[in-house]
Amino acid sequence: MASAREVRLRIRSVKNIAQVTRALQAVSASKVRKAMEAVTHTRPYATKAWQVLTHIAEQPGRDTLHPLLTHHEEITNVVVVLVTGDRGLAGPYTTNIVRYTINQFGDYPVPVRYITVGRKGRDLMARRGEKIIAEFSQLPAAPTFGDVSAIGRLAVDEFLEGHTDEVYLIYTDFINMVSQVPTVKKLLPLEIGEEADRVQDFARAERGAAPSYIYEPGQTEILDEIVPRFTALQVYHAILESLASEHAARMVAMKNATDSATDLAAGLQLEYNKARQQGITNEMLDITGGAEALG
Repeated sequence: MASAREVRLRIRSVKNIAQVTRALQAVSASKVRKAMEAVTHTRPYATKAWQVLTHIAEQPGRDTLHPLLTHHEEITNVVVVLVTGDRGLAGPYTTNIVRYTINQFGDYPVPVRYITVGRKGRDLMARRGEKIIAEFSQLPAAPTFGDVSAIGRLAVDEFLEGHTDEVYLIYTDFINMVSQVPTVKKLLPLEIGEEADRVQDFARAERGAAPSYIYEPGQTEILDEIVPRFTALQVYHAILESLASEHAARMVAMKNATDSATDLAAGLQLEYNKARQQGITNEMLDITGGAEALG
């Protein structure tokens, strides 16, 4: 059995760790709320952009309307935009999304290249020997559209220049504080009517009857502006969802760590009491034995 002094030091260390994890839990809870507010603020623009884009793309000959709407007959190369986090202490958040990515594209019939967002995902994919063509890390705590628009532009350029035939986006969809689901969707060519996309579903709910539009200066000019921008907006929306998911996962992980530290401290306190009681008993026996020897 450890001495009372050793146990007391362990109790102090465990309680210090519990204070740190409790503080991280509170910080993550605050960041989750801010991330969800940012997601909500992007919806009005995303909704209207999607209404206009859907109306145009539903016209005859969508494949000739814009290069980003054109399906390639033969798929020879695929790019995946993988969104993870820069920091750890978030439980299985990064492991889950990377495992999901490998399950989806590990045995893909054509070569797959990756654009990674987040240091943790980059490191895990590089360790597996996957081909990474670009990586983005150390994003601001509350990224703006301008902070992440380069990611969308890179994906668009890869598609327009013929370096890839399809672009997929993998991120963690925030459901609630205890549920975050890895999600994959096709980013390019832009899919119209994809049921899994939250922004698209929200747009349909708000749209109601199909409106009539008069486009100025013209349909081509609007498509040249709105299609690349909406592609970047989907990446931005996915990053916000992933940030909320990461903070929620970290909050749950820190709560579990705090609870475990509290239980461990209680067990150590019991062990300390036993060690201290044993020490007092030994001292009393020594005093009694000394008194009897003197007598």
